[in-house]
Amino acid sequence: MNSVLIGIAGGTGSGKTSLAKGILADYGTGEVIVLEQDSYYKDLSHILYEERTAQNYDHPDAIDIALFENHLISLLAGDSVQVPVYDFSTHVRMDNHRTITPHHVIVVEGILVLHYTQLRNLFSLKVFVDTPADIRYIRRLTRDIKERGRTMESVVNQYLKTVRPMHEQFVEPSKYFADIIVPEGGQNKAAVDLIRTKINSIIN
Repeated sequence: MNSVLIGIAGGTGSGKTSLAKGILADYGTGEVIVLEQDSYYKDLSHILYEERTAQNYDHPDAIDIALFENHLISLLAGDSVQVPVYDFSTHVRMDNHRTITPHHVIVVEGILVLHYTQLRNLFSLKVFVDTPADIRYIRRLTRDIKERGRTMESVVNQYLKTVRPMHEQFVEPSKYFADIIVPEGGQNKAAVDLIRTKINSIIN
């Protein structure tokens, strides 16, 4: 199977996931799949929980980029990979894995996927989701409290200490590597249709 990679980056809460889901909507399970950068956080089970909570998870060094790149190369070569399952409440990798098989199109999404040169070189199409900071912050706050068991205080502190400065230093500059800049993520139907057109040209 000939596979291609599409990278979707953007700040936290920008709408990357909703854009990826919008792209997937019209395709069968064997054609397009999404692979999340969040699965590749480094395992921190070797340090105390209190130390884990103090880590900077928005810095490029928080990602196991060697494993991430290796898995993408393997998928392009037609091989299946065992993707880690990450527990955001404890900041460790679970014992189980998620098997990803080769697909015609692999959508790779995450805040930093356009930051890494080695990943950019693998992408056939590079997309950046550009959403105002206040909207992104509200989405992040809501998600982390509801889905990841965080307190409002911890989310606010993390946002001010690491999320916002890392966005300005690493995420925002990466949009200049994008082929397409999409305002508002999956809510932008015209952009979703444009990306689908590109996908159709690849898999048909």
